[in-house]
Amino acid sequence: RPLSLVVLLSLCISELLSYLRCFYFFVQTLFSLSGTIEPPEQPRMPNIKIFSGSSHPDLSQKIADRLGLELGKVVTKKFSNQETCVEIGESVRGEDVYIIQSGCGEINDNLMELLIMINACKIASASRVTAVIPCFPYARQDKKDKVGSRAPISAKLVANMLSVAGADHIITMDLHASQIQGFFDIPVDNLYAEPAVLKWIKENINEWKNCTIVSPDAGGAKRVTSIADRLNVDFALIHKERKKANEVDRMVLVGDVKDRVAILVDDMADTCGTICHAAEKLVSAGSTKVYAILTHGIFSGPAISRINNASFDAVVVTNTIPQEDKIKQCDKIQVIDISMILAEAIRRTHNGESVSYLFSHVPL
Repeated sequence: RPLSLVVLLSLCISELLSYLRCFYFFVQTLFSLSGTIEPPEQPRMPNIKIFSGSSHPDLSQKIADRLGLELGKVVTKKFSNQETCVEIGESVRGEDVYIIQSGCGEINDNLMELLIMINACKIASASRVTAVIPCFPYARQDKKDKVGSRAPISAKLVANMLSVAGADHIITMDLHASQIQGFFDIPVDNLYAEPAVLKWIKENINEWKNCTIVSPDAGGAKRVTSIADRLNVDFALIHKERKKANEVDRMVLVGDVKDRVAILVDDMADTCGTICHAAEKLVSAGSTKVYAILTHGIFSGPAISRINNASFDAVVVTNTIPQEDKIKQCDKIQVIDISMILAEAIRRTHNGESVSYLFSHVPL
């Protein structure tokens, strides 16, 4: 009889433990579904390395954070004769490497740094090297200005240099001239800021349904009509006659902006002479408000002073170029973050997925 009691007691304890175990898993599942217990950390993307150049470390860090990766170690220095030296501080053998460097700041130094980084990764046996260039340098030198001109086509030269350095793929955004893609013999993904621009307009301009999208020159008509069509609003353009670089002589408005919000859209602004003259033209034509939305805000020379004195309600740019210092000098400047677009392009490229989705959508 004592033996049977021991057996019975052990069976009861075993049954009780079984019930407790089931109850524990039930509670864990319940809390997990309610979000109280964090889900397990997602596995990191394998065989990928991201490195940042000196031109825009803040954007590089945002991209890495969105991908759940750490930026790779790079040591950059200059010798006494001003030669650039770059040393990759970790193994890239067999890795899918992405180097982020925008065409801004000390453009020539940053371009040379990018070329050296690409070559350093390539000769260190990286399986693929992708140059992520949010703002492509020398993009405005895409053709000869006149017949018989001896001007260079520097954008083609930069394309050749990137290929010779060892780049296997280029990711960029809103090229000044789309034909630059044809200067390369390697794949080029030219992403668009348009989805992010549309999102900003709908979220920040209450009167967007009563607006006119305006191109500050005839060359941007295709970009403007695309945005106007997606918003289902009218568009206009300003024809400009320019005799010297960065100087505008005469402007003619083609389209109606009277009693409407005018939104100037362009791929870049440098000294801002064109968009500031355009803003005054739109105000004189009866616009109630004037905005400027630009992908690449270079803002060199007198640009900030001109914006401060112009009739803009806001000048909106993306962060393909660092804008922290410019924002301090001008409270009209606002910034759209495009790090999520570049990060998603990197993720899709690494996983062999299509990037066409990014041409019409803003990733979360």
